[in-house]
Formats: sequence, C-alpha cells, structure tokens
Amino acid sequence: MNLKLNNSQIEKFSRQIILKNVGTEGQKKIIRSKVLIIGMGGLGCSVAEFLTRAGVGSLGIVDSDKVDLSNLHRQSLYDFQDIKKSKVYTAKKKLKRINSETKINCYKIRFNEKSYSKIINKYDYFVDGSDNFKTKFLINDFCKVSKKFLVTASINKFDGHIFSFDFKNKKTPCIRSFFQEKEVSDDILNCEYEGVLGTVAGIVGTLQANEVLKKILNIGTNLNGNILILDLLNLNFRKVKLKKLKNV
Repeated sequence: MNLKLNNSQIEKFSRQIILKNVGTEGQKKIIRSKVLIIGMGGLGCSVAEFLTRAGVGSLGIVDSDKVDLSNLHRQSLYDFQDIKKSKVYTAKKKLKRINSETKINCYKIRFNEKSYSKIINKYDYFVDGSDNFKTKFLINDFCKVSKKFLVTASINKFDGHIFSFDFKNKKTPCIRSFFQEKEVSDDILNCEYEGVLGTVAGIVGTLQANEVLKKILNIGTNLNGNILILDLLNLNFRKVKLKKLKNV
C-alpha cells in the first residue's frame, strides 16, 4: 500500500520529519506500525502518550484495572474525574484527543496465554509495562516464541531498568537471563510496598517509547541483549550486557 502524507500530517509531524534519520519515509513507517502495550500504569501511560504523539498507526492497550486515587501522581493519562473508571477506555479517550488518526484498541483483560493468543498476530512491537514478574515472564516467553520485538522495564523508588529484545535473532538473551524466577519477589515492582517517584515512571516509560520508535525506524543503537540501569536519585546510568543462559 502506497501511503501518502497529507498536509495536516506533514505539519503535525514536521519536527520529526525534518530529522535526517526520519524524513517522510520514516514517518510513514511510524504510521504503519502496530504496537501493543501491556499495562497502563505509570510506564504504559507515558509509552502510549508519546507513541500516539509520534503518529503510531495502531496501538493496543491492555489492562483490566480501574483508575485509583493513588495512581494519579505517576500515571499521566488520568485525572481526578477518572477515578473508578476503566484505565484502557479512559486512556483511549485522552489519546484520541492527542491524535485522532491513531487507532486505539482496548483490551480490558488480564494478560495470559488465552488472551495473548487472540491478539499476538495483530502487533509487531510489544511493550511491557506490567508490575509483576509472572506477567513479565509470560510476555517474555510469548514474544520469544513468536519472534517479536519487546521492550520491557521496571521501576522502583528512584530506579529504573530497561531491556529490549529482538527475538528474531536466536542469539538474543531474554529477561530470564537477568531475573531468576525463584529469586525475585513482586514487592520490588509494587509501588504500594516500595514507593516510586512519579517522574521515574515518566522518564523510564518515555525511554521505552524511544526504543520502540528507533526499532520502527531502524536507526541508532538499541538495547538488544543489554539492560540500561538508571539511578535517578544520584544520576548514575550504566548499560550491562546480558549473557544468554543455556537453559532459557
């Protein structure tokens, strides 16, 4: 299909199009792209917002929860009037105001093997914004089997971890190479127990969106097989290469 940008799109995305690494052809790639975000909390809200602003053509958002008062300090798509409303349907309304041309598909469900199998083939890029290891491992395993591109992250207190995995490459390690299921507790991902500064969620989520856009455009250096560790309290950042384990 030969996509042609109209005058409105050219003006809307002009600050991206002018970049030599993007241009009109790059913008067309973004508009054709299909991204699924699992978890519409602090990470997912930032990812969804910036991918929508960038012009992603089709965005799937997965979350079974409702907005809670304690969400508002870090989940940027919600406000006081949204409390007790569905996160995905509330987010869709906000996102459509940002870019009405982005198709938003809502999945008010818990992510599991059954739900994944129904939507896996609709998307090319996957973003993990979940807050528990069971879901993170499921997303990781499903994307690995399906050879999808995955950007996953976690936040805690003032810290963030970001991974990206291009599972089309058989040599790519996965999240199980970093976290051992028997050694991790969901407490370190749960803001209710450990707390998190709202800006940390925004920064890490924005970086996830950035990794997705770079992959869509096939530009720059990505994190494939690496973890980016951010200490935002002390402004320390480091990138660590993951070693693929034989048994995962």
